[in-house]
Amino acid sequence: MANAYETGERKAIPAVLIYPERDGEILMLHRNKRPQDFHAGKWNGLGGKCEPDESPLETARRELHEEAGLDLPLERLRPLGIIQFPNFKPKAAEDWLVYVFLADVPGGGPPPACPEGTLEWIPRDKVPGLNLWSGDRHFLPLVLERKPFVATMWYKDGDCVRHWIQPL
Repeated sequence: MANAYETGERKAIPAVLIYPERDGEILMLHRNKRPQDFHAGKWNGLGGKCEPDESPLETARRELHEEAGLDLPLERLRPLGIIQFPNFKPKAAEDWLVYVFLADVPGGGPPPACPEGTLEWIPRDKVPGLNLWSGDRHFLPLVLERKPFVATMWYKDGDCVRHWIQPL
């Protein structure tokens, strides 16, 4: 019997989530520019969908450039985790598989304008207090501690109803 991915009933969307860090701060994106945005009002790391010809590492580098104007060499990007989000976008029958990265950013000026929302350097200890997706509260402590992990976050109606996290 074929599964839902083989039949085309469900789509698995590969994506990246990047947490740039410098001097005790994390660059976060406040999704506040497009009211119809699926993430409207939330604070996220940077990121986006992988292109068919890209590795997750190459996607992370491209997304950092597109969203924050950061041109970092690949060695400044550190893979940290993988998160599966089954049924994250139920209306589109999309399950997301997200590769999580840390990015070591040298000191510099304020973040540039971003079409997705407002970029802001947030002190590490203030990140958990932001308006985040509920599932982010489960894995962000590991990101902030730089601890590798794998995880699954099950969402229903925009809330994380179950999670599994395995530190590595």
